[in-house]
Amino acid sequence: MNRRNFLSSSIALGAFAVLARLPITAALFFQEPNSPKGSSKDARGDTSKSKGIKKVIKTDAEWKSQLTPEQYNVMRQKGTEAPYSSPLNDIHDPGTFECAACELPLFSSATKFNSGTGWPSFWAPIKKENVREEVDNSLGMTRTEVLCARCDAHIGHVFDDGPRPTGLRYCMNGVALKFVAGVSGGSLIVTG
Repeated sequence: MNRRNFLSSSIALGAFAVLARLPITAALFFQEPNSPKGSSKDARGDTSKSKGIKKVIKTDAEWKSQLTPEQYNVMRQKGTEAPYSSPLNDIHDPGTFECAACELPLFSSATKFNSGTGWPSFWAPIKKENVREEVDNSLGMTRTEVLCARCDAHIGHVFDDGPRPTGLRYCMNGVALKFVAGVSGGSLIVTG
């Protein structure tokens, strides 16, 4: 290899490395196999665009007018309702628990159980992509926050002390959920 070929190859390789780090280039050239254009993973590995969940985005004023003050405190300001205060604790009928803000189905009554904590608890969401999880370091401890994947409403937290088959306890704020009676639908994702 002569010096000219070496230099031009080095420059081309360097340019390719720089371009590969740009988000637009990565989105165009480094997609998952069999994924549609524009649905590449983001930095967290999230592919929600390809999962068909269309985001609901509203202003703070719109959320305040839609939600009750207690719902707004929990769902938009990450508050917590008092334990044993939710009427959803006593619901054991077949049905679906939806996000109270955007009506995305989140949990099935088939996965609901009495955790003894005072909040509605489930061992799995209806579909894993319907909920989003983030690290929550508030209150001097590390927990996993659960949010609605469509409207980013705070729903509750998930802990690893639940029953089989998942070993998870999705401990949810009742004011963040709306119960819809009927067949507990959705495709359950059971892991573990």
